[in-house]
Amino acid sequence: MTIKVFGHMAPDTDSTGSPIIWAWYLSQIKGTPAAPVLLGEPNTEAAFVLDRWKLDKPAIVDGVEPGAPVVIVDTNNPAELPAGINDADILEIIDHHKLVGGLETKGPINITVRPVACTATILHDLMGADAAKMPEAIKGAMLSCILSDTLEFRSPTTTAADRTLAETLATDLGVDLSAYASEMFAAKSDVSAFSDAELIRMDSKKFDVGGKTFRVSVLETTAPEIPLGRKASLMETMKTVCTEDGADEVLLFVVDILREEATLLVPNDVVKTVAEKSFGATVAGDHVVLPGIMSRKKQIIPALTL
Repeated sequence: MTIKVFGHMAPDTDSTGSPIIWAWYLSQIKGTPAAPVLLGEPNTEAAFVLDRWKLDKPAIVDGVEPGAPVVIVDTNNPAELPAGINDADILEIIDHHKLVGGLETKGPINITVRPVACTATILHDLMGADAAKMPEAIKGAMLSCILSDTLEFRSPTTTAADRTLAETLATDLGVDLSAYASEMFAAKSDVSAFSDAELIRMDSKKFDVGGKTFRVSVLETTAPEIPLGRKASLMETMKTVCTEDGADEVLLFVVDILREEATLLVPNDVVKTVAEKSFGATVAGDHVVLPGIMSRKKQIIPALTL
C-alpha cells in the first residue's frame, strides 16, 4: 500500500515541499511506494515553487482512511491534521515544532523533532549520503523550504545548519540565493486574489491561551501595505472566522520581511490586552507595530498571555 506523506493544513512551502522530498526518498531510494499529498491548496509562494522547479502539485485530500499508512512532516499537532488521523497507521513523524501531544500510533515508530528552522533541513540529514542522489527539482524544493521558513535567514529560528545547507544547495543549483528568495517572497506577497477569510486562514494555527482558543494567523510579505490596506474588512471578517472555526479570537500578524517587524491588528479589548501583556506594547488604535517580531513559533506563541 502506498504511503501518504503530508504536512499540516493550509500548506505553506515547507508543508508542500517536504512531503514531495520525503516521498521521493522513500520511493526512489528506499524502494517503498510513497506519494506526497496536501491537506489544502498550497499558498502562492508554494505554488510558485512548484512551477519554478516543474514539480507536480500533489493531490489534495481532506482525510485519511482508517489503517492507511502515513508519514507526517512539519507538524505533530492533531489540530492541524485530518480528524481521523489517529485511526491511520502513522509510520513516522518528522518535525521542527514543539511537541503538542495527542497523536497515537499503532506501535513504536521513528519520531524526529529537531530545533532547526525547517523540516527540509532535517530530511537532508536523515538521508545521509543518499542526499547526493537528489535530482535538481528535489534540491530546488529543499532550498525553497529553507528560504521560506527562515525568511532568507532573517527569522530567529534560523540555525547554522539551515543556512549552510541552503547556501550549498544554491551553489549546486547555480541559483543566486538572494534573487531567488526575492522571487519567492514576491509570490507570497501577491494576495490580491484572496478573500479576507482566505487571508486569515492562509497561514493560521489554533492555540489555547488562558482558557481561550486563538486562531493565530501570520501573513509574511514584502508588501505589507496590501493586506494592511484591507485592515477594516479583515477585522470585520475575523468575527465570522471565529464563529465558523470555533475560535474565541483571531490574532492576525502582518510580518514585514524586509523591515523585520510585525503589525498586529487590534479589533477589540481582548486583543489589545494580549498585545500589551504578551509583547509589552502600548496600543493606541486598531493596530500595533511589534519591532523584531518575525516568528510565530519562537516569538509569538511562547509569549502569548492574557
